[in-house]
Amino acid sequence: MAAGSLELNYYKFNMKEQIQILINDSLKALLNEKVITEIPKSIRIDHSKEKDQGDFATNIALVLSKQAKCSPKILAEKILANLPVCDAIEKTEIAGPGFINFFMSQESNTSIIENIIAEGDNYGLSDTGSGQRILLEFVSANPTGPLHVGHGRGAAYGATLSNLLRAVGFEVDNEYYVNDAGRQMDILATSVYLRYINTDSFPDNGYKGEYINSIADQISGIEKINILVGASADERDGGDKEKHIDDLISNCKKALNDDYKVLFDVAINSILEGIKKDLSDFGVDYQKWFFEQSLIDSGLSDNTVKALKDSGYIYEKGNALWFKTTKFGDEKDRVVVRENGIHTYFASDIAYHLEKLERGYDKIINIWGADHHGYIARVKASIEALGYDQNKLEILLVQFANLYRNGRKVSMSTRSGSFVTLKELCDEVGNDAARFFYVLRKSEQHMDFDLDLAKSNTNENPVFYIQYAHARICSVLKQAKIKFKSPTLVDLSLLNNEAEVLLLKSLNRYKGVLKSSAVNYEPHVLAYYLRELAANFHSYYNSSEFLVGDDTLRGSRLMLIKAARQVLSNGLNLLGVGAPESM
Repeated sequence: MAAGSLELNYYKFNMKEQIQILINDSLKALLNEKVITEIPKSIRIDHSKEKDQGDFATNIALVLSKQAKCSPKILAEKILANLPVCDAIEKTEIAGPGFINFFMSQESNTSIIENIIAEGDNYGLSDTGSGQRILLEFVSANPTGPLHVGHGRGAAYGATLSNLLRAVGFEVDNEYYVNDAGRQMDILATSVYLRYINTDSFPDNGYKGEYINSIADQISGIEKINILVGASADERDGGDKEKHIDDLISNCKKALNDDYKVLFDVAINSILEGIKKDLSDFGVDYQKWFFEQSLIDSGLSDNTVKALKDSGYIYEKGNALWFKTTKFGDEKDRVVVRENGIHTYFASDIAYHLEKLERGYDKIINIWGADHHGYIARVKASIEALGYDQNKLEILLVQFANLYRNGRKVSMSTRSGSFVTLKELCDEVGNDAARFFYVLRKSEQHMDFDLDLAKSNTNENPVFYIQYAHARICSVLKQAKIKFKSPTLVDLSLLNNEAEVLLLKSLNRYKGVLKSSAVNYEPHVLAYYLRELAANFHSYYNSSEFLVGDDTLRGSRLMLIKAARQVLSNGLNLLGVGAPESM
């Protein structure tokens, strides 16, 4: 390595970041010498899987060999020749076609222990986001019924992502968009009224869950009128179910007049209160609940459509107003105002996103169900048409969650009311298992939620496995406090057996895992890391004795597992999962 030396602050940088800084400095020297023509924006550093490959490896020589006009091995030699001296690195090797392996010193590996204990609950936090403001909207389920297990996945993903982004320095506001206007809400109110009047004939397209009966029981003082009279035939009678329910809505509004608003408010408020409580109990908090009706009342929906019309992106066809979304890559143009003059949901969404953009956030993130995939292009089109940068909007998709009990899939239907609510799920398996299982897989992948596994106290249950590791450490530390009254000495260089080295490597990865999980919107990466860390601890627990007679060795091992406990606690907290001290 080069004659110059570099002292890096272990307290500030993790080892991966240290190596990136060193390589970047070497590349700057090679750029000045015109060996290379450009330094890449990112330098990939991987944790080595095999012991003989050191602690870290980089493929930077292979990446830059073409522009350097030499073989990767020769370039690797030049990179190492210009690498500043760093005490954290014990040695380097060039392997295979030109990979560079880094072997870290014992001191650099063990220094992580003191850092973790010193920073405690704040360990892993960073200023990566530099205070950039993010508006994160998630769940936003229509208030036509209680939240079910499908909504739970979006809730867990959004809440955890919010925690992660805040942990790395972003300012995040969580928001729930309440669709309190439109046809679905009228179907809800009409369904409640039909239960209120105890009619024997209930529409195929009505909401049928038991919760509808519960809301109907809250209604009093409203006249009971048979709104079925004059309505067209339902589907079961050979008619059109959509026309039938629309006729019932119209009849209900005419029959009740001002009382319809009373009915409507009781229905939505009852469901919304339940949604808010379920989410709060699930550990999900929002800074704002934004109501669709406010867009209409404020005139923003009308003004947005007018702005698009003035810019030439709206045209009239069949007495409806259409937005030229095909100009921006959508597969077809979309209606924003129907023939009857009523705004579509899309018109409200355009107005809502305009309102979001005007609040001045650096980034707007929407978490949507995967079934909304086709909606992305048209929303981004509206942002561009209104003169904003569509890249300010990030849309993340969450796939459905399939529930399994006794090896069999649980069938669910929202409209029929045959579904498992989020509250029922949490009552059965607990918040911790629900939060963890929901984020254990990549959000855009389908997930199967095994209820029996989530409730089991076995090593196959990842939540139990991780929490048990934390509880085990707490138990050991408690025993040590009782058995050994005097302070113990510490010599971290003694932590050199295979299990200790493996656990130290895991601890050194935490900061990098946390940052990666946050900036890539991948909470599952942290979840998998915690399971790996727990596995390394359990192996250490089974192979080594902690409460040994040697004061120094005992003190060193207790410090190591205390650091492991802290990282387990910090990581679980970010996932919204508890870290019990006993189990």
